[in-house]
Amino acid sequence: MQPHDFWQDVHPPGSFDRAGPFSGFFPATLDDGSQIKLPIRPLADGEHALASLIINQASFDVQDALAADLAPKLAALRPEVIVGLPTLGLTLAAAVARSLGFTRYVPLGTSRKFWYDETLSVPLSSITTPEQKKRLYVDPRMLPLIQGKRVALVDDVISSGASIVSGLELMASLGIEPVVIGAAMLQSERWHERLASFGRQWQERTVGVFRTPMLKKAGEGNWTA
Repeated sequence: MQPHDFWQDVHPPGSFDRAGPFSGFFPATLDDGSQIKLPIRPLADGEHALASLIINQASFDVQDALAADLAPKLAALRPEVIVGLPTLGLTLAAAVARSLGFTRYVPLGTSRKFWYDETLSVPLSSITTPEQKKRLYVDPRMLPLIQGKRVALVDDVISSGASIVSGLELMASLGIEPVVIGAAMLQSERWHERLASFGRQWQERTVGVFRTPMLKKAGEGNWTA
């Protein structure tokens, strides 16, 4: 497959073997059995790899399928507002809010506008941009939309857990404890420990469309879960 061909199609159930070994792509499987091809990204050690999702490069059909799967899982916790984490989480958060029948969502940001309050921000780190020193902001004009409300915090992928913990820290600084965390992909289990360090309840409150495992090299070009 060409790099731009990934994340473009939702394939019928049973299209790809879920047992492995995997070569070229990992078949992520949704609850209804439908599957999406994800590229495999080898890690620096050369012996392990992860399946990758970049949702703002996905087709609208794939984005809609992910939002349609995640929305009812969040709805079970009766959120009143969807809060999206930048950057890629904003694509999913907007789609989920629409799917739930909301008229808007609240995007967090990393670009400081001149009217922002530095006290309404926390440091932000990301597994995909580890060298960049950023801050996570909430627009002060959005505070009436989230304070005192049942908040669902949404990101595209929960991987190391760094971004989602920054989101929780920002919400906590505002006196808000989200009722649920949602993501399209829960990538391996690396995020469990970091999230648990912020509170044991968060692993139970985190839901995803699908989970992907850590992959291990199994010969040239092949990977197993």
